[in-house]
Amino acid sequence: MTSLADAQAGIRDLHARYTDATWRKDFDAFAGCFMPDGEWRISGRIFRGRQEIRDGIAVILDKFHGVLITFRNPILTVGQGVASGRTYIDERCAWKNGNTNISIGCYYEHFVEMDGRWLFDWRLFEMYYRGDPDMTGTFLERREWGPPPAMPPRDTITHDMASARWGLPAAGEAGGGN
Repeated sequence: MTSLADAQAGIRDLHARYTDATWRKDFDAFAGCFMPDGEWRISGRIFRGRQEIRDGIAVILDKFHGVLITFRNPILTVGQGVASGRTYIDERCAWKNGNTNISIGCYYEHFVEMDGRWLFDWRLFEMYYRGDPDMTGTFLERREWGPPPAMPPRDTITHDMASARWGLPAAGEAGGGN
């Protein structure tokens, strides 16, 4: 059985690789954090498979000078080579148009250990706040899924709050990542 300590260390490493790939805009490394058929659900979008995830993050990060993600310690439930959890994050965003903001939210995640490395199998991001670092921005309505290990259903879709900002077609339109 996979120990909690081993899973925590491997998943923290995965989060670090994800942060590094985001900051460096390394789209292949970003997509490589996911299982080949992994799923990333963010801002009403559903990206399935590494290629779609890679293409989506390439369009998104093209709008930024940089995005620095800080992951909190994940709250995990661990089984044999699989884990699920929730991880609170904040992002510091510098847009090419001169705007800046922070975002605060939570990733609900399913992980798989493959060849000695942990990868994302499924991720759902729910944003709780977006605005200035002094917390005078917008607090968003959020669903309550209950205490860990409670998770949203795998078919949950969040509100589309970023398609226009990211330059993606609206969710559900041709090429809309759904």
